Amino acid sequence: MEGRYRPSLEGSIARAVESLRNGMPIMIYDGDRREGEVDLVYYAGTVSWREVYTLRTVAGGLICYVTSERVGRLLGLPFAQELLLTQESLAPLASKTPSYGDPPAFSIWVNHVSVKTGISDEDRGVTISGLHRVVEKAYGGMVEEARRMLVEEFMSPGHVPILLARSLDRRRGHTELTVALGRLAGLPPSFVIAEMLGERWSLGLREAEAIARERRIPLLTGEEIVEACSRGEVCWSG
Repeated sequence: MEGRYRPSLEGSIARAVESLRNGMPIMIYDGDRREGEVDLVYYAGTVSWREVYTLRTVAGGLICYVTSERVGRLLGLPFAQELLLTQESLAPLASKTPSYGDPPAFSIWVNHVSVKTGISDEDRGVTISGLHRVVEKAYGGMVEEARRMLVEEFMSPGHVPILLARSLDRRRGHTELTVALGRLAGLPPSFVIAEMLGERWSLGLREAEAIARERRIPLLTGEEIVEACSRGEVCWSG
């Protein structure tokens, strides 16, 4: 994976990549033809309770840990839909898809075994940092150690949902767009995302743009990420 051609980065993509590498947030708008939502995104390797607080107060949506489907498979993590389809009473629920048509990215929900209730900013920061360490091991080829860490250091269900990114040619949600951008940045697939919410509904793009300007947060569209990826191979695998 690391040996594949990476396109040169410029403009808003370059600013977003630099922000992620430096532990700062970015925003991603998936597109008018999909959810039409903006997510706030951090690289998980830099996340503590402070970033969880920002995700909770500035974004407000579900705070999720993101990795790639490939890493998830190495760790033995299934898609939640796969598990539910094996249960006769729940299969009718799991066979449905959201209005935008893509299968869900959810895997399991976890807490680190050291946390108290799991929901506080501190607790979720600990869980996210632990997941990052596990994914770093798996991504770096230390799969057995990563699996051992996952089993010994986590419990499920918990308060941090894990999302698995499929390849961009199969799905173009925030999960996939985030991991694709991370590949452009040369980062392991380890991120935290949350939908940005307004009153009653998801935050509109114009409102998100205003927040991005005020807080100096790079805001990218899904189209920009896909276009940057189209100049190389590094983004496309699952």
